[in-house]
Amino acid sequence: QVQLVESGGGLVQPGGSLRLSCAASGSIFSLSAMSWYRQAPEKQRELVAHITTGGSTDYADSVRGRFTISRNNDENTVYLQMNSVQPEDTAVYYCKMTKTTGDLQIYWGQGTQVTVSS
Repeated sequence: QVQLVESGGGLVQPGGSLRLSCAASGSIFSLSAMSWYRQAPEKQRELVAHITTGGSTDYADSVRGRFTISRNNDENTVYLQMNSVQPEDTAVYYCKMTKTTGDLQIYWGQGTQVTVSS
C-alpha cells in the first residue's frame, strides 16, 4: 500500500516562496507520474503541476513561470517550488501519484495548507 505524505505548507507573505514536499512509501514511485493539485475554499480541486516518469513537466497557466515541479526518484519524493506567491494561491495542496504501467493505481496525499497573506 502506498502512502503519500505532504509537508512544507504554511503561512507566507505575498511575493514570498515556499517549497512543498511529497514523500511516497512503497516501490512504485519511479513508475508513476506525479502531480500537485490544489483546492481553495468553495472551489473545485484543480491541477497545478504534473511531472512524468521521464521528467517532462506541465503547469496550469496560473502558476507557469512561478512554480516548479521536480522529483527525486532516489528519495521517492516530489517537490513543488512556489515563488512569487499571491493570495490567490491560498489553498490546500494535494499530491497525487498515478501509476499507469501495468495496472492503473492512483493515490492521494492528505493535503497541506498554504496560506498567502500579509
